[in-house]
Amino acid sequence: MADEIGVLVVDDSALMRNLISKMVEDTPGLKVAGTAMNGKFALQKIQAAEPDVICLDIEMPEMNGIEFLREWRKKAIGIPVIVLSSVAEKGAAVTVEALTLGASDFIQKPGGSVSLDIANVKDQLTPLLVAWGTKWRKKNNKPLYTPSAAPPVQSAEGQAGEKGARSAVNIHNLLYPKAAAPKPVTPLRRPANTEIVAIGISTGGPDALRTVFSRLDPDLKVPILVVQHMPPGFTAEFAKSLDRICPLEVKEAAEGDVLKPGQILIAQGARHLEIEKKGTGGTIAHITETPPVSGHRPSADVLFASVAMAYQNHALGVIMTGMGSDGAHQLGTIMREGGLTIGQDEATAVVYGMPRVAHELGHVQEQVPLDKMGRRISQIVKTQR
Repeated sequence: MADEIGVLVVDDSALMRNLISKMVEDTPGLKVAGTAMNGKFALQKIQAAEPDVICLDIEMPEMNGIEFLREWRKKAIGIPVIVLSSVAEKGAAVTVEALTLGASDFIQKPGGSVSLDIANVKDQLTPLLVAWGTKWRKKNNKPLYTPSAAPPVQSAEGQAGEKGARSAVNIHNLLYPKAAAPKPVTPLRRPANTEIVAIGISTGGPDALRTVFSRLDPDLKVPILVVQHMPPGFTAEFAKSLDRICPLEVKEAAEGDVLKPGQILIAQGARHLEIEKKGTGGTIAHITETPPVSGHRPSADVLFASVAMAYQNHALGVIMTGMGSDGAHQLGTIMREGGLTIGQDEATAVVYGMPRVAHELGHVQEQVPLDKMGRRISQIVKTQR
């Protein structure tokens, strides 16, 4: 079908190429545009295959993923790239380098038996391919895939099941959830000067945060806390990469960190980030491993609830691109306490899930496009009330 999203699968392992290709072909709305065993062959195939999104391995002979991305960037190809990355410390650094070079997002490649474990990433990988492929098709005015009633998709093992199966309708609802019933919020107090900013973000976040952070006012005098859904082992390197392009200091949050004006803390992968105001007037960060909330750890809902409790009407909550609804409900708690809330708009969100649910609940007071988000945050913080 002409409106299916074409995927170029790049991996040096023939087994991996076959398994990933099967995931793609088993997902309504996706098709395999081509395969390549390394970056050199991928570059040669792009023009003929005309993919809408590229699934890229990192460690490959002759031309690896990083070398491919350098050429991809030099040639201004622009097609979104999703990286399949290892979990090792070295893999984290290389993955963040890939994001810095312009890769759109990444999936943690499982260890162990490849033939068995790669199937576990299907529910992460296929929605990413749909989301970024759809964005590319919109940008290039290509027809979009419209989901229709479709039978369950077979899992990688050929078994139809709840975990492995996904229909076109299910993927569409994951990326674009149904409107939530609004729950009017009556603020308990009027907004006061903003003393803290809390951001919740997921799919499409690495690229979006680079845009936002690069445009923040260097004179901001409040701490900024961020929950970006990311596996453990990656957030420290990710924070370092953001620190290089942001006028403010960016670091991975650690237990007991004292919040500082003009500093950005990124929640650790697989751990919640909460804060506590001390009697001396300072505020410290707590890193916890309590159960996931809204399906995630770290969770934006946990961060927003903690910030609302500590700062009440002195807080600004920001919800951005991401699947699902994490952060949408507790953003309303910030609003109820008298804080301000903004959300990324539909046109610029890779996945209009989290911000849409928050907006439909009535928890977003203002919608802002990505290219204006950094400046808008700065304006709100610097406005005296």
